[in-house]
Amino acid sequence: MTLFAPDLYRNFGIGFLVGAAIAGAVTVDHWGSRIESPARAAAPLEAPAPADEFLIAPLENSA
Repeated sequence: MTLFAPDLYRNFGIGFLVGAAIAGAVTVDHWGSRIESPARAAAPLEAPAPADEFLIAPLENSA
């Protein structure tokens, strides 16, 4: 059998179809009326506000 022979592609095609059928048969009990539930967004993260004791005041007339 050579690398690009038609029987190579036929065997890959048959293997793909058999594998897809097996995967479908294994997961058929998980199928429902909807394939996937709608996405739910996560709550945005709240950054803590800086405290007043960390405020750096500018110097007056530093020259």
